[in-house]
Amino acid sequence: MDIQQRLFDDNFQKVVFDLPDADIVLYNSFFSEEEANKLFKSLQDSIQWQQDQITFYGKTYNVPRLSALYGYEGKSYSYSGIAMNPHAWTSNLLFIKKRIEMIAEVDFTSCLLNYYRDGNDSNNWHQDNEKELGKNPIIGSVSFGQTRPFQLKHIFKKGLKKVDIPLTHGSFLLMKGITQHFWKHNIPKTTKTINPRINLTFRIIKN
Repeated sequence: MDIQQRLFDDNFQKVVFDLPDADIVLYNSFFSEEEANKLFKSLQDSIQWQQDQITFYGKTYNVPRLSALYGYEGKSYSYSGIAMNPHAWTSNLLFIKKRIEMIAEVDFTSCLLNYYRDGNDSNNWHQDNEKELGKNPIIGSVSFGQTRPFQLKHIFKKGLKKVDIPLTHGSFLLMKGITQHFWKHNIPKTTKTINPRINLTFRIIKN
């Protein structure tokens, strides 16, 4: 099926979040179940996953997930003291990139992938606000595999309730504007027995 036809045949559900200081839209079933199944398996097997480490107060720990950076040559990326150089785009990543760019209307330069193997893998509260991402970062987040809650909390307005967004198999979450200046997000651990999840966060690296 033609990509453009797939985008406009009403097979996905668009959810716009009415949050202060944020521009966040979720597209559920943005990739069909068949596409999502094939892409999950391919990414699981072919991506050059790595186990990063992070140091706190002189102690070194494994980051609780596997990761990888893909993108255009020279678009290195650093976060939490971890420096990454990109692998070359794969055909599947370029397919996903082209699909989401039709909605985001930007040219993403890079993709940071995270592989959450089970409920012990997580991502602590943070903002995607590294200097390489520019003033108002645009983040295109694609999820395959197990549904995990994407939690958001406002940095300054403590009275606002935490927001939970279930990121389902084949979903696409687009964050832009001033969102990263005012909101932190995380993927919490869970004691439940769950299946793996792969998340791809497409970014525009300015260096």
